[in-house]
Amino acid sequence: MTGKISALDLASGEPSEPTRAYFAKCEEKLGLVPNVLKAYAFDDKKLRAFTDMYNDLMLGDSGLSKLEREMIAVVVSSINHCYYCLTAHGAAVRQLSGDPALGEMMVMNFRAADLSPRQTAMLEFAVKLTEQPAKIVEADRAALRKAGFGDRDIWDIASTAAFFNMSNRVAAAIDMRPNDEYHAMAR
Repeated sequence: MTGKISALDLASGEPSEPTRAYFAKCEEKLGLVPNVLKAYAFDDKKLRAFTDMYNDLMLGDSGLSKLEREMIAVVVSSINHCYYCLTAHGAAVRQLSGDPALGEMMVMNFRAADLSPRQTAMLEFAVKLTEQPAKIVEADRAALRKAGFGDRDIWDIASTAAFFNMSNRVAAAIDMRPNDEYHAMAR
């Protein structure tokens, strides 16, 4: 026994038919079923809530690009030292940006990357929201507006940062590990 909690440990049997169908779609589109989804397979309602929120935040309509949302995921996960999310979302940054070095810089220290003032403001806000949420003040939102973000964008930045803070904590609690495939993606 490794001490890890797996989806099999939590499941009371085989995944449901809807979960198996969803996993087949992931396999078809991504070439893998992300381990984070397997971790939620023990409860269809929890899996659906997680995937609905994730898909809305990361793939839905937003003033933030998909790359910017992935950058937030990586920066938050870097602060929280979330091995799963750094690996999975670092791969997404590499893929979406076409720049393997950017993915690595985002994981290690986003401030070393050649980012736009807009991206820097967004990520500094995500850092503060992660490290010191009680210290967010109007000046922080004003800095985002000055960088070109509207109130809906600020909501999306905050929601994405909050989602990954939650996900990082669950991943740490159950020792969630990334799929091996992520390590080689977009390199």
